[in-house]
Amino acid sequence: MTDTTPTPDPGTTALLVMDYQRGILDSLPALADPEALLSRTADAIAGMRAYGAAIAYVRVGFTEADWAAIPPANKSFSFLGGQRLMHHTDATTDIHPRLAPEPGDIVVRKTRFGALSTTDLDRRLRERGITTLVIAGVTTSGVVLSTVTDAADRDYRLHVLSDCVADPDPRIHRTLMTGVLPRMAHIIDTVDLRSLLRPPS
Repeated sequence: MTDTTPTPDPGTTALLVMDYQRGILDSLPALADPEALLSRTADAIAGMRAYGAAIAYVRVGFTEADWAAIPPANKSFSFLGGQRLMHHTDATTDIHPRLAPEPGDIVVRKTRFGALSTTDLDRRLRERGITTLVIAGVTTSGVVLSTVTDAADRDYRLHVLSDCVADPDPRIHRTLMTGVLPRMAHIIDTVDLRSLLRPPS
Protein backbone atom coordinates (compact mmCIF):
# COMPACT_ATOMS: atom_id res chain seq x y z
CA MET A 1 0.00 0.00 0.00
CA THR A 2 1.26 3.48 -0.81
CA ASP A 3 0.47 6.78 0.85
CA THR A 4 -1.81 7.62 -2.08
CA THR A 5 -4.08 4.57 -1.67
CA PRO A 6 -7.54 6.04 -1.03
CA THR A 7 -9.50 4.94 2.01
CA PRO A 8 -12.70 3.16 0.94
CA ASP A 9 -16.00 4.71 2.01
CA PRO A 10 -18.09 1.92 3.57
CA GLY A 11 -21.27 3.31 2.05
CA THR A 12 -19.94 3.09 -1.48
CA THR A 13 -17.66 0.03 -1.25
CA ALA A 14 -18.22 -3.67 -1.91
CA LEU A 15 -15.94 -6.65 -1.39
CA LEU A 16 -16.21 -9.09 -4.31
CA VAL A 17 -15.56 -12.71 -3.30
CA MET A 18 -15.19 -14.52 -6.61
CA ASP A 19 -15.05 -18.21 -7.55
CA TYR A 20 -14.24 -19.39 -4.03
CA GLN A 21 -16.08 -22.60 -4.83
CA ARG A 22 -15.25 -26.06 -3.59
CA GLY A 23 -14.90 -27.54 -7.06
CA ILE A 24 -12.59 -24.78 -8.26
CA LEU A 25 -10.36 -24.88 -5.20
CA ASP A 26 -10.18 -28.68 -5.35
CA SER A 27 -9.21 -28.54 -9.04
CA LEU A 28 -6.12 -26.45 -8.34
CA PRO A 29 -3.73 -28.83 -6.56
CA ALA A 30 -0.81 -26.50 -7.25
CA LEU A 31 -2.47 -23.70 -5.30
CA ALA A 32 -0.16 -22.77 -2.44
CA ASP A 33 -1.70 -23.24 1.01
CA PRO A 34 -5.45 -23.05 0.25
CA GLU A 35 -6.32 -23.12 3.96
CA ALA A 36 -4.30 -19.96 4.60
CA LEU A 37 -5.93 -18.35 1.54
CA LEU A 38 -9.38 -19.16 2.89
CA SER A 39 -8.48 -17.82 6.34
CA ARG A 40 -7.25 -14.52 4.96
CA THR A 41 -10.32 -14.12 2.79
CA ALA A 42 -12.63 -14.96 5.71
CA ASP A 43 -10.87 -12.28 7.77
CA ALA A 44 -11.28 -9.77 4.94
CA ILE A 45 -15.00 -10.54 4.74
CA ALA A 46 -15.40 -10.12 8.50
CA GLY A 47 -13.49 -6.85 8.45
CA MET A 48 -15.51 -5.44 5.59
CA ARG A 49 -18.76 -6.48 7.25
CA ALA A 50 -17.76 -4.76 10.47
CA TYR A 51 -16.83 -1.68 8.47
CA GLY A 52 -20.30 -1.56 6.93
CA ALA A 53 -19.31 -2.35 3.35
CA ALA A 54 -21.37 -4.55 1.04
CA ILE A 55 -20.30 -8.13 0.36
CA ALA A 56 -20.92 -9.65 -3.07
CA TYR A 57 -20.31 -13.28 -3.98
CA VAL A 58 -19.74 -14.50 -7.53
CA ARG A 59 -19.95 -18.16 -8.47
CA VAL A 60 -19.70 -19.96 -11.79
CA GLY A 61 -22.36 -22.52 -12.63
CA PHE A 62 -24.22 -23.66 -15.73
CA THR A 63 -27.71 -24.69 -16.73
CA GLU A 64 -28.38 -26.97 -19.71
CA ALA A 65 -29.19 -23.86 -21.73
CA ASP A 66 -25.93 -22.21 -20.69
CA TRP A 67 -23.92 -25.23 -21.85
CA ALA A 68 -25.77 -25.30 -25.15
CA ALA A 69 -25.06 -21.60 -25.73
CA ILE A 70 -21.27 -21.98 -25.54
CA PRO A 71 -19.90 -21.93 -29.10
CA PRO A 72 -17.01 -24.18 -30.16
CA ALA A 73 -14.96 -21.04 -30.80
CA ASN A 74 -14.84 -20.31 -27.07
CA LYS A 75 -11.52 -21.99 -26.27
CA SER A 76 -11.93 -21.78 -22.49
CA PHE A 77 -15.58 -22.66 -21.98
CA SER A 78 -16.42 -25.04 -24.83
CA PHE A 79 -14.71 -27.85 -22.90
CA LEU A 80 -16.89 -27.19 -19.85
CA GLY A 81 -19.98 -27.22 -22.03
CA GLY A 82 -18.95 -30.34 -23.90
CA GLN A 83 -18.23 -32.24 -20.71
CA ARG A 84 -21.30 -30.84 -18.91
CA LEU A 85 -19.15 -29.64 -16.00
CA MET A 86 -20.14 -27.39 -13.08
CA HIS A 87 -23.92 -27.65 -13.18
CA HIS A 88 -25.27 -24.86 -11.02
CA THR A 89 -27.03 -27.25 -8.64
CA ASP A 90 -23.97 -29.42 -8.08
CA ALA A 91 -22.44 -29.10 -4.62
CA THR A 92 -19.03 -28.49 -6.15
CA THR A 93 -20.26 -25.11 -7.41
CA ASP A 94 -21.31 -23.98 -3.92
CA ILE A 95 -19.39 -21.16 -2.30
CA HIS A 96 -16.91 -22.61 0.17
CA PRO A 97 -18.70 -23.01 3.54
CA ARG A 98 -15.99 -21.06 5.39
CA LEU A 99 -16.97 -18.00 3.34
CA ALA A 100 -20.73 -18.53 3.33
CA PRO A 101 -22.95 -15.58 2.38
CA GLU A 102 -25.23 -13.98 4.94
CA PRO A 103 -28.69 -12.46 4.48
CA GLY A 104 -28.45 -9.18 2.62
CA ASP A 105 -25.31 -10.12 0.70
CA ILE A 106 -25.34 -10.05 -3.09
CA VAL A 107 -24.91 -13.46 -4.74
CA VAL A 108 -24.71 -13.87 -8.52
CA ARG A 109 -24.08 -16.80 -10.85
CA LYS A 110 -21.91 -16.30 -13.93
CA THR A 111 -21.14 -18.32 -17.04
CA ARG A 112 -17.87 -16.74 -18.19
CA PHE A 113 -14.67 -15.56 -16.52
CA GLY A 114 -15.71 -12.05 -15.49
CA ALA A 115 -18.03 -11.20 -12.63
CA LEU A 116 -19.90 -8.54 -14.60
CA SER A 117 -20.35 -9.64 -18.20
CA THR A 118 -22.94 -12.42 -17.75
CA THR A 119 -24.61 -11.27 -14.51
CA ASP A 120 -26.68 -8.40 -13.17
CA LEU A 121 -23.95 -7.58 -10.64
CA ASP A 122 -23.16 -4.16 -12.10
CA ARG A 123 -26.81 -3.10 -11.85
CA ARG A 124 -27.14 -4.38 -8.29
CA LEU A 125 -23.97 -2.60 -7.21
CA ARG A 126 -25.07 0.65 -8.84
CA GLU A 127 -28.45 0.40 -7.12
CA ARG A 128 -26.60 0.39 -3.78
CA GLY A 129 -24.45 3.34 -4.80
CA ILE A 130 -21.28 1.24 -4.99
CA THR A 131 -18.36 2.95 -6.72
CA THR A 132 -15.38 1.13 -5.13
CA LEU A 133 -14.65 -2.59 -5.38
CA VAL A 134 -12.24 -4.63 -3.26
CA ILE A 135 -11.32 -7.79 -5.13
CA ALA A 136 -10.70 -11.31 -3.81
CA GLY A 137 -10.80 -14.28 -6.15
CA VAL A 138 -9.46 -17.46 -7.67
CA THR A 139 -7.78 -17.39 -10.14
CA THR A 140 -5.64 -14.33 -10.83
CA SER A 141 -5.43 -15.10 -14.55
CA GLY A 142 -9.16 -15.85 -14.79
CA VAL A 143 -11.87 -14.12 -12.82
CA VAL A 144 -9.56 -11.52 -11.24
CA LEU A 145 -7.98 -10.28 -14.46
CA SER A 146 -11.27 -10.33 -16.37
CA THR A 147 -13.25 -8.58 -13.64
CA VAL A 148 -10.65 -5.90 -12.94
CA THR A 149 -10.37 -5.07 -16.64
CA ASP A 150 -14.15 -4.87 -17.09
CA ALA A 151 -14.72 -2.96 -13.84
CA ALA A 152 -12.01 -0.46 -14.73
CA ASP A 153 -13.78 0.18 -18.05
CA ARG A 154 -16.95 0.80 -16.03
CA ASP A 155 -15.09 3.41 -13.92
CA TYR A 156 -15.08 1.65 -10.57
CA ARG A 157 -12.28 2.49 -8.15
CA LEU A 158 -10.50 -0.82 -7.57
CA HIS A 159 -8.43 -2.43 -4.84
CA VAL A 160 -7.03 -5.94 -5.35
CA LEU A 161 -6.22 -7.93 -2.20
CA SER A 162 -2.89 -9.45 -3.14
CA ASP A 163 -3.06 -12.19 -0.49
CA CYS A 164 -6.69 -13.09 -1.28
CA VAL A 165 -6.08 -13.83 -4.95
CA ALA A 166 -4.15 -16.81 -6.25
CA ASP A 167 -3.23 -18.66 -9.40
CA PRO A 168 -1.78 -22.15 -9.93
CA ASP A 169 0.98 -20.62 -12.07
CA PRO A 170 3.26 -18.49 -9.82
CA ARG A 171 4.93 -16.84 -12.81
CA ILE A 172 1.66 -15.66 -14.33
CA HIS A 173 0.40 -14.55 -10.92
CA ARG A 174 3.54 -12.49 -10.32
CA THR A 175 3.39 -10.87 -13.76
CA LEU A 176 -0.24 -9.90 -13.33
CA MET A 177 0.20 -8.60 -9.79
CA THR A 178 3.29 -6.52 -10.56
CA GLY A 179 2.94 -5.52 -14.18
CA VAL A 180 -0.69 -5.62 -15.29
CA LEU A 181 -3.22 -5.14 -12.49
CA PRO A 182 -1.47 -2.11 -10.91
CA ARG A 183 -2.32 -0.16 -14.06
CA MET A 184 -6.01 -0.45 -13.18
CA ALA A 185 -6.21 -1.07 -9.43
CA HIS A 186 -4.57 -0.30 -6.11
CA ILE A 187 -2.72 -3.42 -4.94
CA ILE A 188 -3.03 -3.94 -1.19
CA ASP A 189 -3.00 -6.90 1.19
CA THR A 190 -5.18 -7.77 4.17
CA VAL A 191 -2.83 -5.97 6.57
CA ASP A 192 -3.19 -2.82 4.45
CA LEU A 193 -6.95 -3.34 4.36
CA ARG A 194 -7.18 -3.47 8.16
CA SER A 195 -5.19 -0.26 8.32
CA LEU A 196 -7.44 1.46 5.80
CA LEU A 197 -10.58 0.35 7.64
CA ARG A 198 -9.33 1.38 11.09
CA PRO A 199 -11.32 4.36 12.40
CA PRO A 200 -9.18 7.48 12.80
CA SER A 201 -7.98 8.05 16.36
